[in-house]
Formats: sequence, structure tokens, C-alpha cells
Amino acid sequence: MKPELVPHAGRTENLGATVTPDGVNFAVYSESATAIWVCIFDDLDQEIGRFELDVHEDNIHAGLVANVGAGARYGLRADGPYDPDQGFFFDPNKLLVDPYARHLDRVFVRSPRLRLSREEAVDTAPLVPKAIVPGAANEPILPRKKAPGLFYEVNVRGFTMRHPSVQGPLRGTIAGMTTKWVVDHFKHLGVDTVQLMPTAAWIDEGHLPALGLTNAWGYNPVAYFAVDPRLAPRGPQELRVMTDTYRKAGISVILDVVYNHTGEGDAQGPILSMMGLDPQTYYRFVEVDGKKFLVNDTGTGNTLRCDHPAVQRLVIDSLRYYVEELGVSGFRFDLATVLGRDPGFNPEAEMLQKIKADPVLSKAILVAEPWDPGPGGYALGKFGQEFQEHNDTYRDEIRAFWKGEPAKIGALAGKVAGSAEIFDVAGRKPSHGVNMLAVHDGFTLRDLVSYNDKHNDANGENNRDGHNHNSSWNCGVEGETDDKGINTARKRDVRAMLATLFLSRGTPLIQQGDELYRTQQGNNNAYAQDNEITWVDWDNADGDLVNFVAALNVFRHEHPALIHDHFLSGQDRNGARDVVWLHPDGREMNEGDWNDASASVLGMLLHHKDDEVLIWFNRRIEPVVVRLPEGDWAVGIQSDPNAEIAFTEGTATLSPRSVVALVRPQP
Repeated sequence: MKPELVPHAGRTENLGATVTPDGVNFAVYSESATAIWVCIFDDLDQEIGRFELDVHEDNIHAGLVANVGAGARYGLRADGPYDPDQGFFFDPNKLLVDPYARHLDRVFVRSPRLRLSREEAVDTAPLVPKAIVPGAANEPILPRKKAPGLFYEVNVRGFTMRHPSVQGPLRGTIAGMTTKWVVDHFKHLGVDTVQLMPTAAWIDEGHLPALGLTNAWGYNPVAYFAVDPRLAPRGPQELRVMTDTYRKAGISVILDVVYNHTGEGDAQGPILSMMGLDPQTYYRFVEVDGKKFLVNDTGTGNTLRCDHPAVQRLVIDSLRYYVEELGVSGFRFDLATVLGRDPGFNPEAEMLQKIKADPVLSKAILVAEPWDPGPGGYALGKFGQEFQEHNDTYRDEIRAFWKGEPAKIGALAGKVAGSAEIFDVAGRKPSHGVNMLAVHDGFTLRDLVSYNDKHNDANGENNRDGHNHNSSWNCGVEGETDDKGINTARKRDVRAMLATLFLSRGTPLIQQGDELYRTQQGNNNAYAQDNEITWVDWDNADGDLVNFVAALNVFRHEHPALIHDHFLSGQDRNGARDVVWLHPDGREMNEGDWNDASASVLGMLLHHKDDEVLIWFNRRIEPVVVRLPEGDWAVGIQSDPNAEIAFTEGTATLSPRSVVALVRPQP
């Protein structure tokens, strides 16, 4: 039986494709379209039916198509004004992906034909993925908000492509993340929250195909509900299997989501979905001299219009889908300030308030990247109690201290104490700050101590892309070397920085492979390197460093003085102060000490109830003798594996460029 439209039977309650006893209901939002069709395709990719959605209600176009069901493949076409100078790009020749599509039959591939004008009249159906009508929903998962103790950032393809326990077609996929050895690695490290870099179906940036490159990170989404077929070739159920597996292992899975722009880009970009359905609803525009231009607060060509009710519904519906049906525990919002742009950043914006108030999402883990490239887009500390926030000031100041920049002793203290100047407001706690040393957009930890400058030539942009200010150092030679002394020094510095991270107040995050001592050959913007540059080299992993990170995490959780979630005051409470900052000669730091630009050694004495931990940071290249508070002390953990801390008459000798945590010996 052929598909056929049931006249005037469409329903507008649920957007997207919904299976009913009488067929499939299709519903699409558009304020500007004069007509929207749903096109049904057979298994040979031939269009076998085109039906205009004949029910119109509150800007929703709906229609019921009989004789189709779950598994049917479909796309959309829309008609309306075509006037690019006024922000309209309607063209029925362009097949469009439903913004609510749950499952796509193939990946997005760029072609010049996707951007041809309406006058050139080229049918793009052969080039565009088809949506697959979803079947019955999964048993819903109700999230339980569990405070993360350690975030681990993962690029699924890069993490699994070379993993020895991931074989054949599982490599590069979400299914590959479920092998026992992968899960055991996270359990060994003590990771309780895995953060997957974007999984929503994406398209390459326009300049990449000519360079023979592809997007490796996924920060260029087109279809927000659909898991990219590269990551889940057998469909979105693969993500649900992963979240179920990890939940049983005590690990939450959160998604990095990109509700700030789409891969449709600027006015010369491909017409794939929302740009062809209703651009002025879904994207921000500004009028200049009578013409309308896409706002580019994201640096990618367009900006999602998160102050529009239809976009807000799209965001909320897709987030809830990932939580309830696919078992995701939360989200890290890329360029999260776009969620609150109207047009400047407003922390009380309706989109943010809807996320915070939603009965499902309010129970999920919510993390903001609190900035975007647009005007006034830096909003660290402004997202409220419901959100944790990536703290780039931690990254910058800790790097600067260990690099040896002057006058950084006070900044070190402020960052390891929880960045109170940012987060100690309106009842927030140190854990609201997500501390990191390195993430995907920048050097790996190994490269941070191996390169003075970025080396992004493989990206095909003459090394112009990527950050120029990295606060990196090469320990004497640029890049890889066989010099044992330099390699020892580099590993020593990495261990010192990792110790700093885990002994700091706040919630730590490590990026994939930093615990393995992974390199990207000096590339600090490897977004287009879906190859050995970003694929984790498991065969040459530094097992000792892996064990050190695991030990740091164990030590951190064994000591309430380190993780008690309050800001340090230095005030006497019940006969003890929660923190005392110590000069190497054993006295408390004074104003002159804090203002000493050459200061390079700092003691941090922490006390909570019966737990007392003394942490020394020494960035000097020679041993330093420090005087200890009265009583006996023993080494709890230290960054230099070859050092033996010598205790002599109330002093200890710190090894060069190291961190050591001392504890009171147990009776």
C-alpha cells in the first residue's frame, strides 16, 4: 500500500514524527513558510510520496500520513519567500532535515549544490540524510542529581579508534565505549562523570573538504536530536546502552551540547534544516541599511535565537529526550552565554530560567562554558546555583605559576582555594567551579610542557588558527626529543600540575589522554584532525602516570580537608583555622610576602574536623628547605616519584618543581 495523506487529520501537540494507530503524524514549526511538505523515501532513496501538511495551528504545520510506520525514511520541503537580503531562503528544491529527527540514515556531507540559489533549481534530496521515523520510546530514566567528583572529557572517535580492546566496526563509536577495558579505565581513575564531546549529527566546515580534512570534534551540529551516524551507526539506542552500562558502574554520562549555532553557517552556507524552514525564527538577525544579516556572536556564521519560544521548546524537548529516553545524566553547554543573549547576556534570560525550572532538567547535571566570542560574552560566575561553570581563570593562573611568571603566588592561592572571588556569591560553593588544566581546544598537558608555540600547520590555515597565548613552555627543546633530562623535566612538570589540580578546591576535570601523557604534536586546535593526531595512542601510554592520577583522586577523597565544600576563611573555628598560608620559613604569609614578585614556594595548611593536610608548592628548579608546623608529619602524596622527603628538626626538603601533601601520621 502506498503512503497517503489523511485529510485534515494532523495533530500539532508533538513536533517531529510520531507513530499513531492510523499512520505517522508529522508536525513542523514555521512562521514564514507558505507550505511545508513531508517527503517519504523508499530503501533505494527514491521519493515515493510528497504530502503537504494541511493542518495549520499556532504556526505549526501538521499532517497524518497513512500506510507508513516506524522505520520509514522522510525529509521535508518548504516554500515561502526567497529574498536572502531579507533573511528568507525558501526553496522547495532543498530537502530539509526535520529539526526533531531522532535518527538519520547517513552522515551529513558538504556539496556546493546544497547552497545554490533557488533560481538554479537543483534537487538536493540525493545529498541530504533522511530522517527515520522512531519506534516506541524507551523506558524513561528519571535523573538523580549526583554531584560530580571528577569530570573526564571524551572525544568518542579519538578515544576508541586505537584502543586495543575496541576492535573492527566498534572503533570510533559509542558502542566502543562500552567494552570492559574502557569502563575499567575510568573506574581505575575514579572518574564518576564522563563528558562526551558533541554527539548530535554534524557537518564539516565549508573549507575542510578541499583540504582533505573532516571535523573531528562535532561542534557544528545540524540535527540536535539525532546522534551522529558516525558515532552510532546502528541508531540512538547505542547511546542508551552506553548510559545504562555506565550507570551500573557508578559513572554518569553527560553530553557536550551546542545550542549556540548550527552547521548551516552564514548566508552562503548549506540549506539543510532550519535555514530552509524558517531562518528568522531559529536564528538571530540584525538589520543594517534595510538588509538583514545573520548575527555571528559564535564566530561560526550564525547564532541560535534562544529568546524565541520555538527555539526554547526545541532546546528543552531535545534535552529532555536525551535524559528520559537515552539515559543521559546532564549536559555541558558550549558557549552557554548564547542561551541568555537578548542581545547582551542576561543571567535571568527566559531560556536559562526554563532549563533551571524544568522538572526533569533541574535534576540533571548542568555545566556552562560561560563565554562566547560575541560582545560582552564573558560571563564567568553568573549562571547561578543550578549550574557549574568551566573556570578558565584556574587554567590560566595555574599554568602561569608553573611556567614561572612573576607575582603569581597570590593567584595560585586564590585558585587552589576555590576561586572565591568568582563563586562565593549567592550561596554558591567551590564545587560550582570546574577546574581544568587542559581541554580539547588547546594543548594537551604533554604538549603544554613541550612546545613554546602552537604548531597547527596540519590544519591548512598557515598556523593562523588556535590560541596564541598558551602559557606553555618547552623545557629547553621545541617538540619531541630524545634528551632524557628534558623528558624527565617535562613529566615532572605534568605531575606537579596534576597534583595541583587534585589538591585544589573545586571540581576537577581532565581531558582524555592527559593521564596517558598524550601528544597532539603541538597542535592546539585539532578540530579537523580525525587521525593519529587526535586518536589516543594507547600502545605508548604512560602507565605510571595513569596510576599517579588514580592515587591523587583516592588521596583527595580520603581527606575531608581537601573536599569539604566551603570557601576558606582563615578564621578560627572550634580552636582551629580552616586554612593557614605558610612562607617557606614556617611563618604565616604577610602582605610583603604576597607582594613579592619572585615568590615561588607556598604552603597551604588545611584543617577540617580531625583531618589536617599541609600542601607545599615549589616551582623552583632547586630543592627548597621549608619549616613545618609543630608536630609529626608524613608524606601523604607527592608529585615527584623519585624524591625522598627528608625531615630534619622540624623541616622538610622539597624536591625541585614539585607538589607534596603532608599529613599527620596515624597512631
